[in-house]
Amino acid sequence: MKIFLCVDAAQATALAGAQVQQQIMRKPESVLGFATGGTMEALYAELIRLHRHQALSFAGVRSFNLDEYLGLSGTHSHSYSHYMHQHLFDHVNIQPQHIHLLQGDAADPVVEAQAYEQRIQAVDGIDLQLLGLGENGHIGFNEPSSSLASRTRVKRLAPDTLAANQRYFSADISQPTHALTMGIGTIMDARQVVMLALGAKKADAVAHMIEGPISARWPASVLQMHPQTTVILDAPAAQHLACQIGRAHV
Repeated sequence: MKIFLCVDAAQATALAGAQVQQQIMRKPESVLGFATGGTMEALYAELIRLHRHQALSFAGVRSFNLDEYLGLSGTHSHSYSHYMHQHLFDHVNIQPQHIHLLQGDAADPVVEAQAYEQRIQAVDGIDLQLLGLGENGHIGFNEPSSSLASRTRVKRLAPDTLAANQRYFSADISQPTHALTMGIGTIMDARQVVMLALGAKKADAVAHMIEGPISARWPASVLQMHPQTTVILDAPAAQHLACQIGRAHV
């Protein structure tokens, strides 16, 4: 696990963007795993900037998203499909046929989850998986107690995750209580993982992820076992780390 401690969120986001840029330049037909949430918005803005001003091309990139709310169609304004088009896909030259998204309104979510796993395997897996970090240590929607060998499936959202995401839903839109998500085993199959965690609210989860024992209580802790994981933190997110030795400061 490589750990980079940045002075602020802007520097951390730029470094994460550079990781994605390097992967695409190394392999233009890269398979990228995309995450969603507030942390990713600035990162996707950075990727758009790199596309527009440094000619970063997404023409050969194929993408798979981590998760989707169960019951929401891809056109729903609160779906992660809509989020990805709004924050990235509509602003870069990625080919529509290369975009893979979980269908939250699938007639049979179990079949949808299994088919998604098969689509990932059909392209020989994910080259680089982007991750954010939940305050309770979740990655994707793999909540505490998730199997560390889990595959893409339906998952009930934890109360603290529902509370953290409630701000994205207005009073007239019912907040989903379940999601389709890549499993932890699916995430761990990616050849490279880049985790971006920002802010003091993530500090406890960061400390457990990096320094705590590997445990289903803190799902992100399994990344200690991934051979090519890069964790990028700003100063507030890193404040609970006990040991600074071996961390790269940028």
